[in-house]
Amino acid sequence: MAGANGRKAIFITGAASGIGAETARYFARKGWFCGLYDINETGLKSVAAEIGADACHLAKLDVTRRADWAAAMEGFGAATGGKMDVLFNNAGIGRHGWFEDVPPEDSDLVIDINVKGVINGVYAALPLLKATPGARIINTASTAGIVGAPQLAVYSASKWAVRGLTEALDAEFRDLGIRVTTLMPWFVDTPILEMGNKEGANVKMSDQMKENGAKVYPVSMAAEKVWEAAQGDDIYYMVGGDAEKARFMTRWLPGIVRKNIRKNVPARD
Repeated sequence: MAGANGRKAIFITGAASGIGAETARYFARKGWFCGLYDINETGLKSVAAEIGADACHLAKLDVTRRADWAAAMEGFGAATGGKMDVLFNNAGIGRHGWFEDVPPEDSDLVIDINVKGVINGVYAALPLLKATPGARIINTASTAGIVGAPQLAVYSASKWAVRGLTEALDAEFRDLGIRVTTLMPWFVDTPILEMGNKEGANVKMSDQMKENGAKVYPVSMAAEKVWEAAQGDDIYYMVGGDAEKARFMTRWLPGIVRKNIRKNVPARD
C-alpha cells in the first residue's frame, strides 16, 4: 500500500473520470498524495497508473453506502498517518429531461448521490479532518445551484442543497479549524454531459447544448479551481466565465435571469 510520507493528502470521490480524475492528476503533479474513490474500479486503476502507485491509494466507494465510507476512511487514514488535508466531495450524477419524463427512481438516485453522498462524506471524514491542521472540505455543486435549470430540475435542486450545506458547515466548522468551500462549474467537458432522461435516451444534454451554442469549458479549468479552493479564502469557486456571469446576474439582476430562463425553455415535442 502506498503511503503519504509527509505529503499533503486529498480524498477525491468520483475520481475515475471527469473533474475527479483531472483533479487527481493536477494535485499529484503538485506533490500531493491522492485518495481515489469511485464505483468505477477500472477507471480508478487507469488514473492510478497515470499518476503512479506511490502517489495514491484507491478503493471502490459507493457514496450512498455508509459502510463503504467507513472502509474508505480506514484505508485512507492508514495510508496518510491519520490525516486528511482536503475532502473533495465530487461524485455526482444527473438526469436530463422534462420532469415528468424522468423516472422517480432516477430522481431518487440523483438525491442519494449528489446530496446524501456529500453528507455521508462529511460525517465519515470529520475525525480525520479534525486531526489535520488547516483542513478543508470542497463540495462540487454547479452553476445549476444558483440558477434553476429547466430539464435539470432535480439535479438543480440537489446542487442548491449542496450550496446551502456548504455555507452552513463553513460557519459551523470555523471553530474546528475546518473551512468548507464549493466548486461551481458551468458546463464542463465530463461524462455527465452525456446524460439523457433515461438509459439509452436519444436526446442527451450534450446534443441540446450543441444546438443552443452553449459553451463547454475544459476539465483542466475545473481542476485548477479545485487547487485554488484548497488554499483560498473564498467560499465559491466558479468555473468558467459563464459561471462568473451567472453568479453576478443572479445577485444583481435576478428578474432578468428568470425572464431569460423562461424564454429559452425548449418546446415539448
